[in-house]
Amino acid sequence: MARRERTRHLIELGGLVQKTGLVDLADDDRATLYGAMLDLAAKAREDGNILVLWKRRGKRAFDAEAEGTEAQWPD
Repeated sequence: MARRERTRHLIELGGLVQKTGLVDLADDDRATLYGAMLDLAAKAREDGNILVLWKRRGKRAFDAEAEGTEAQWPD
């Protein structure tokens, strides 16, 4: 991956972290964010089906954003 592409990719990923509200929730503490992401990665390794759920939720959130509405999650 070229340097410019990589930089853009990393910026986009950072934007996703910001969009989730995790930055505010963790009070912008990088150790907390890193720990949370490590937990997510461990959970995904234990249960591959969780990736399907996360993808579905993410797609619904992107679609809702494109429509100007807020995504709703079933409890």
